[in-house]
Amino acid sequence: MTATDSVDLDWRLRLAAFARLRALRERHGADIATAAELAEGFEFESERIRLSPPRQGIWKPRQADAALTIVTAPPHPGRPAPYDDHVDEASGFYSYRYERTDRQLASNRAVRRAMELHRPLIYLIGLDKGLYQVVHPVYVTGDSPDALTFRVEADAESWVFDPSHADVAERAPAREYATVTAKRRLHQHRFRQLVVRAYRTRRAVCRLQHENLLDAAHILEDRHERGLPEVPNGLALCKIHHSAYDVNILGVSPDYRVHIRSDVLREHDGPMLKWGLQEMDKAGLWLPDRKEQLPNREFLAERFDRFRAA
Repeated sequence: MTATDSVDLDWRLRLAAFARLRALRERHGADIATAAELAEGFEFESERIRLSPPRQGIWKPRQADAALTIVTAPPHPGRPAPYDDHVDEASGFYSYRYERTDRQLASNRAVRRAMELHRPLIYLIGLDKGLYQVVHPVYVTGDSPDALTFRVEADAESWVFDPSHADVAERAPAREYATVTAKRRLHQHRFRQLVVRAYRTRRAVCRLQHENLLDAAHILEDRHERGLPEVPNGLALCKIHHSAYDVNILGVSPDYRVHIRSDVLREHDGPMLKWGLQEMDKAGLWLPDRKEQLPNREFLAERFDRFRAA
């Protein structure tokens, strides 16, 4: 007998869904998935089950006792989101909007049922058209009919594999930590998408055009009072140049020139050092086309002072 033989159909379906999401995480190296991957779903007891609804909103497969997936649409410039979900960095939870305004709508009842049964769900948060951050497992821990919202919190993945859920209340501190971590990842994913789009998938320094090797580097860090996740505070860098920028081996001056630290220029190693770093010294940056997306010169100057002091 396997570990899943003793749990009901609904639990087996969720475990199969989460196994598929782990495979997607390994494929992408991050908790993200495309709309096509989510629609393709997973094999479950000789049937193909979607991971996402055919449209935005709430998804309950017919085999499930409660909702399996909730979705927040990707942001669209100039258009309000169909679900006014609240992802607040300061709070310890997500506020997920009802589908429409009817508390007794089948989809809303399916989410409420997940809360009553303490069943884990998948939360898909839109990053861009056809791309989602995957947060799982999440639990519905509150229902506010007056506000037309559900309270949703993330939890550790290992918790999913204990169907008994002896004391859900004891998980509150762990859920708060998991939710904050998930929100931090959302911040990073959304910042990366903005920078990727602005630089048209090219690296600012080395021109490499493989998008999966691109990082979005902050000029002023998150902890800085002006370190906002906005394109003028970002540079599209490959992973090597991002790491070099973070440790002040590589600097960028306010005139959009690359500088390599003098002691590194004097080193003799191999082709990676020569062509990957030393040959970049005094090179100009590849920049976004739109003026309002150019790197902020004031931010670059502050960061460049730290590079020169290194």
